Amino acid sequence: MRINQNLMAANSSRNLTNTNTMMGKSLEKLSSGLRINRAADDAAGLVVSQGLRAQVSGLKQATRNAQDGISVVQTAEGALNEVHTMLTRMRDLAVQAANTGGNDLAARNAAQSEITQLSTEIDRVASTTKFGQSKLLDGSFGSTPATKTGFLTSNSVTLTAGNTFTIDINGLGAVTVALPALAAGSTGSQAASVISGAINTALAASANTNIAALAGNVAMTATVEGSGVALTLSVSGLTAGQTFAMADGTVGALASFGFTVGSTVTAAAGSGGSFQVGANAGDTLSLTVPGVSTTLLAINALSVTTDAGAAAAITSLDAAIASVSSSRGTLGAIQNRFESMINNLAVTTENLQASESRIRDLDMADEMVKFTKTQVLQQAGTAMLAQANQIPQSILSLLRGG
Repeated sequence: MRINQNLMAANSSRNLTNTNTMMGKSLEKLSSGLRINRAADDAAGLVVSQGLRAQVSGLKQATRNAQDGISVVQTAEGALNEVHTMLTRMRDLAVQAANTGGNDLAARNAAQSEITQLSTEIDRVASTTKFGQSKLLDGSFGSTPATKTGFLTSNSVTLTAGNTFTIDINGLGAVTVALPALAAGSTGSQAASVISGAINTALAASANTNIAALAGNVAMTATVEGSGVALTLSVSGLTAGQTFAMADGTVGALASFGFTVGSTVTAAAGSGGSFQVGANAGDTLSLTVPGVSTTLLAINALSVTTDAGAAAAITSLDAAIASVSSSRGTLGAIQNRFESMINNLAVTTENLQASESRIRDLDMADEMVKFTKTQVLQQAGTAMLAQANQIPQSILSLLRGG
């Protein structure tokens, strides 16, 4: 029997320490409901489950994106429904005006007046129907902005007061842009801000409402390239094929900023509004909404005051109604597609969550069995350690016997 080395107590203490460690892990799992609380619990499982968790989170966001897509479609389709109503009324008026045997000139003029008002309202609906800040029905939804780039050999700009140039967007009429002075040493970014601000201010001040409506659509950016700087002017909100052109004023401001003077820039057709409807790159759906302005529908010059004009108006309005009907049919099909996507995303999300749960979540019943075993071992280990600590006391009886 030994006093200095109580091996039975050391063994009991080691086993009790291991049991306490297992007890701590078991309590952590039971309290969190997770089998994997840290990488050490299951390194490979953590890697797989984190990937699945990211996919699930992305799919949930994709579902919200698809729901936004439905909202966009419903907004556009609701406005097109009203356009349809107005086109049908305009056709009725054209048919009425064509009945010259029963309508005098005053009646036809009244029909023409209502057609003019309805045409104006169609244009208003086309220009003001938005989702957020994106116009849906003016033909610009998803189009690529028209851009023009100039280059300065130095990123240091000086501009004196009195510099002017003109900008003409889509042939609506040239607007004179007056540039304020720029202090010596101003950067390209400062120059870009001044130019775009001056253009938008000039557009907003125009008496032509079509020009004024474009205020805010012009932006200029500056990109440093070596010792120089590239200035890029972009005009958004243009329908595919629409243009903008700039011409120098009396001082030659455009040339001094490196722009080619007098060239016309054309907006390109885009792929439409893009919706991210999946968790991975490239899982997108493009939505194109055709414009419905009277110009795009070719009904901007209707006249029903004559027999020929009324007959031509009926033909034009038939084509316009068919065009809007086609657009609404396409939007309806897209909405159904979005709804199918949402259903599919919900099923995929559910299955991935189940896969992630099998890897990461805890089987509570199984862990409770382990916990109960560990609890018993802990109680037994504590009792045995107490007993082992008492064994050296028996040596005292030997000493007393001596």
